[in-house]
Amino acid sequence: MKRFLIAFLLCFIIFGYCTLGECKQMEDSSYKDTLVIGLVPEQNIFRQLERYTPLAEYLSSKTGLKVRLKALIHYGSTIDNLVSAGMDGAFLGSFSYVLARNKTGAEILARPEASDGTSTCNGLIFVRTDSGIRSIKNMKGKRFVFVDKATTAGYLFPLVYFKQQGVEDYRTYFKETYFAGTHEDAIRDVLEAKSDIGAAKNTVFARMARADATILQKLKILTRSHDLPENSLALSANVPASVRIALQNALLNVHQDAVGIRVLMTFGAQRFVRTTNKDYEPILRYSREARLNLALYDYVDHP
Repeated sequence: MKRFLIAFLLCFIIFGYCTLGECKQMEDSSYKDTLVIGLVPEQNIFRQLERYTPLAEYLSSKTGLKVRLKALIHYGSTIDNLVSAGMDGAFLGSFSYVLARNKTGAEILARPEASDGTSTCNGLIFVRTDSGIRSIKNMKGKRFVFVDKATTAGYLFPLVYFKQQGVEDYRTYFKETYFAGTHEDAIRDVLEAKSDIGAAKNTVFARMARADATILQKLKILTRSHDLPENSLALSANVPASVRIALQNALLNVHQDAVGIRVLMTFGAQRFVRTTNKDYEPILRYSREARLNLALYDYVDHP
C-alpha cells in the first residue's frame, strides 16, 4: 500500500495530474525500448536465427520496440535466462514453457499455425529401418539418444513410453543414453548409426525429410505422442501488460498485411493463434504419469 501511494504521488508531482490508468500506462511505456527474446535450440543456431529474425524485425516495426533475439544452446538455459539474465521472453517448447511458468511465472501469448491448419506437434521415437528394432523388447541393451531434459518430444514423452512399456529405469535398460542437444542432431545420430533409437519432434523430422529423402527411407517411426502445442512465445512476468498486449496483437494479426505474409512464409506458418495455459494440459498429464515433481525437477542434461 505504501509503494502504491508513493508511485501515485510521483505521477501527480511530475505530471501535475493523471488517472490511475494513465499512470500505469506511463510506467509501462518506460519499461525499456529493447526486448530480448530467447530461442530454444530446436535446430542449429544459424537456422534458428534465419527463421526467427524476419519475425523479430516485423514485431519491432509493429510495436515500436526493438526485439533482439538470443539463441541459446540448451533448453534449460532458456529457463535460467528468464530468471537471472534479464531475458524478457522466449519462444519455448511445450515442456520448457511448463517448467518456465512453474519457476518464473512466465505467461504464454501465441504459437504458429501451419499451412494445414495445425498448431501442434508430436514427439516421435524412431529407429533405422534395418535395425530390427520394432518394440521395447528389441531396445534392451541398445543406445538411445534424447534431445534435452526440458523437452516433451525429446525426453518427457520417451519417459512416459518407457513406463507404459514396463521399463522403470531406462538407465539400466539401455546400454547407453545421452542428450544430443537439438532435435536435428538426435535424428542425424540415428540416421548415421551413432545411436540405435532416438526421440525428437515430428515437425523437425518432417522438415529434415523434405531436404533429405533418405531420412524417410532409412528411418522408421515406432510411436508418437499426443498432440502438443508448437513452440510459443512466452514473456517474463516482469514484462508490463501493455507490452504483452502489443506483442500478442502483432502476432495475431501478422497475416493481415503483405509484409507479414512474407514473414510468415519465411517462418513456415500461415498465421499465429492465441495460446493459453489450458493448451498445456497434455504436458501436465505426461509429467504426472512420469512421476515428476515439477517444483523440484532438475532440467540440467545428464542421463
